[in-house]
Amino acid sequence: MGIGRLDDLDYPGVTMGQAAELLDVQPAFLRSLDAGDVLHPIRSAGGHRRYSRRQLEYAARIRTLFDQGITLDAAYRILSLEDELAAARRRIAELENPPD
Repeated sequence: MGIGRLDDLDYPGVTMGQAAELLDVQPAFLRSLDAGDVLHPIRSAGGHRRYSRRQLEYAARIRTLFDQGITLDAAYRILSLEDELAAARRRIAELENPPD
């Protein structure tokens, strides 16, 4: 509990303004990810968007693709495939090296 939650990658402890500053983007970029059904921030009791570290990392990956001229739909698909591949590789490693 308390400050220890900040170590939780899924704890929504970052406001939209803070997230935009950390990512060096405009808040409109983050709103577009939400509207595009790509990133789903948690809403505070007052309705404000709150982001987790995991969401910020994902948004940073999307921004990198945007900076390369990739569209939102294509960036989302690329990241989905990258994540699926990483999960498959982890699963293969688990199967090849079962615990004793």
